[in-house]
Amino acid sequence: MTAQWHGFTDIEDVARYVEVVTVREDSTAPAAETTAVRLVGLLPPHWRCVPEVTGDRVRLWIERERGTSDTDIRRTVREVLADSALRGWTEQP
Repeated sequence: MTAQWHGFTDIEDVARYVEVVTVREDSTAPAAETTAVRLVGLLPPHWRCVPEVTGDRVRLWIERERGTSDTDIRRTVREVLADSALRGWTEQP
């Protein structure tokens, strides 16, 4: 599963997005495809997010919202990663 940017009219404006990369650190953790679905499902429902899956990595492109900082976005992703359904996955610095 690899999400593509097709259909996004503002892709040229990548600066509008925060890139967050998560990696599997435990071989018994769920596969990247399952993790991508779980991550997106646990993020705030109003966030516009595009996942990209390759190997044991999930890259999320999360659109910046007015009043939401990159720090806020990363903090929320870390909180989501603390969910037991995502055990074995961590944010890559």
